[in-house]
Amino acid sequence: MQRLAPIVLLLAGGVLRGDDLPPPPPETVRTPSEADTAALRPLNPTGTVLLDVENERVLLKAQVVLRQGLLEMLICRTQTKEHESILAVDSEAYLIHAGLLAVGAKPGAPVRFEPEYQPPTGQKIDIYFNWTDEEGQPHRERAQRWVRNVTRRYYVTELAKLPEGFTMPEETELRYDEKNGELIWFGQMTAEERDELLALSRDEAYRAAIRKFFDSGRSRQLDADFVFAGSGFYRQRDGTDWYQAEAGNLVCVANFSDAMIDVAIKSSSSNERLLFEPYTERIPAEGTPVTIELIPVEDQAEELK
Repeated sequence: MQRLAPIVLLLAGGVLRGDDLPPPPPETVRTPSEADTAALRPLNPTGTVLLDVENERVLLKAQVVLRQGLLEMLICRTQTKEHESILAVDSEAYLIHAGLLAVGAKPGAPVRFEPEYQPPTGQKIDIYFNWTDEEGQPHRERAQRWVRNVTRRYYVTELAKLPEGFTMPEETELRYDEKNGELIWFGQMTAEERDELLALSRDEAYRAAIRKFFDSGRSRQLDADFVFAGSGFYRQRDGTDWYQAEAGNLVCVANFSDAMIDVAIKSSSSNERLLFEPYTERIPAEGTPVTIELIPVEDQAEELK
């Protein structure tokens, strides 16, 4: 802990630096076991943030808090944004940031929206989730597998008119807006629903719309990296600096200017334009303990210089 102490003090004082720390770890390391955990360096009394010096990674003890809904976060602080985050960690944000600095991660800058959009920058952070299922089998997966494009939404396509003699089926999500000439579908369309709707008409425009609904609603997991944006500080009235990620934004899938770790693509935080939701079928039950690995990844281009 002696090595970490000055880093924590620097962070608490409003200075986020990691330029002189050891290089980041290799991309793949073994799954943490209970034996590993016993040998790690806890950064808080509850042991929810652990420093793995040997493998140069930070481990977080979290639990699943959401399996359905719209996402702004992937990981939040407890009692902050559990209604829009898959996992919650009971820890102050600055300790996680300090741990990342201690294993060599280099922060960049959060997203900027003015005068024009600039994506978040920073060192790439690989994130893995480790948990044990009800049968006692251990699992380790990349964080991206737990996030997918929004499927519980309306899909709309232009259709000048319904096919001649077409009868809208009952008990279906299919709707037709005659005024605007639009065919509308809500949510994911199953293969069975697609085939049943295709069988109702040979009209090519109609059939193309049904195929489009089926394809658009298919689950697609998150295909983007996470970067150590580093959040920032806010000067309070009493003159002290407050680390902004303490508001809960630990790992985001919608861009936020106070994110510690953000998704490295343009991703809206506007409620009506949120891009992602939990990949429900891949996520264990709410309350399941999950060990999160945060692993800084060496930039291959820098490595070759």
